[in-house]
Amino acid sequence: MAKAGKSLAPVAARLRVAAVQMVFAASIEENLRTIGRMVAHLGKDAVDVVLFPECATTGYAGSFDGLDPGELRSVAATLSALAAQHRIQLLVGSPVLLGRRLHNALLVFDRRGRLVHVYVKCQLTERDRQWFTPGDCLSLVPLDGVEATSILCHERRYPELVRIPVMAGARIVFHPNAGLDSRAVSRSKHRGRDGIAVRAFENAVFYVFANSVGPQGGGLWSAGDSKIVAPDGTVLGLADNRSESVVVADLELAKATGRYARESLEHPHFMKHHWRRILSEFRRRLGASDQAFRKALTPRGPVVS
Repeated sequence: MAKAGKSLAPVAARLRVAAVQMVFAASIEENLRTIGRMVAHLGKDAVDVVLFPECATTGYAGSFDGLDPGELRSVAATLSALAAQHRIQLLVGSPVLLGRRLHNALLVFDRRGRLVHVYVKCQLTERDRQWFTPGDCLSLVPLDGVEATSILCHERRYPELVRIPVMAGARIVFHPNAGLDSRAVSRSKHRGRDGIAVRAFENAVFYVFANSVGPQGGGLWSAGDSKIVAPDGTVLGLADNRSESVVVADLELAKATGRYARESLEHPHFMKHHWRRILSEFRRRLGASDQAFRKALTPRGPVVS
C-alpha cells in the first residue's frame, strides 16, 4: 500500500479494463451464465480487469429474503474458477453472508482466482436497509500492482469514500451500480450526466462505472450509461441506455496521479495531522475487514497456479 503523500509508481504502465452493462436475469444461475459468457469473451480480448454491476449475481430489484447461504458460497466458488480459467481480475457485485448478517458487497478475485478483497457498501439506501448490514471500512486493493478503490451505487454521493483511498494511493475507482428509478429519473441520467467525470477530475484518477440496464419491474428502470472516464474528465467509452453491452478502455496509468488528493494531505496545514490519523485507521480496518470476509468466503480446494 502506498504511503500517504508519496507518488505511486504503478507496476503496470497500462491496464485494459472493461465495464459490463448487464440485464439482470431472474435467477442466480442465469446471471452467472451471463457473467461467464462475458468473462470468456473479455479474456480473449486481453482485458486485465473486468467490472460487473452491483448485485450482478442476484439482481437488485427483488427481495433478498431467503437467499440460500450454500448458494451464496457456491457463487464465490464459481467466480473464483472463472477468474482463474481466464487469467483475469474479476470484480463482481454480490450479496454475501458473514455469520448471520447479509451485506451488499463487491468481490475482487485476482488472476489465480484468489479472493483478494471484499468491499461492503457502507452508505445504504432505504431499500438496502431492509436486508443489508452496512460495512465499516473503505476500499483499497492492488490490481497488477496498481492500487484501486471501489464504491457501490448510491455511494457516489459521498465524495470522501473516494478521496480517502486516493490519499492512500488509489489511482482507479471501480463503481458497480444497479440503477432503480422511475423512467423519468432514469432518462435524466442518460449520456453521462451523473457527476462521475467530476469525481474523476477532482481526484485525478480513472473511473470505471458498470450499471445494470433496462426495465426492473414495477415501473422502475436502470439507466445504463456504463462508462470509463479519464483523470481529466474525458469519457473514454460510454454505453447506451437500452442494451447489454461492454465498454473497454486502455488506461495509461501515468495520467492517474492522484495529485489533488495528495496535495490535500499537506495543505491546509492544520488538517494534516487529522488526515494522517484517518488514513492510519483506514488501513487498520481494511486489514481486519478483508481477513474476516476472505476467511468466510474463500472457496475450499486448490487454487489454480
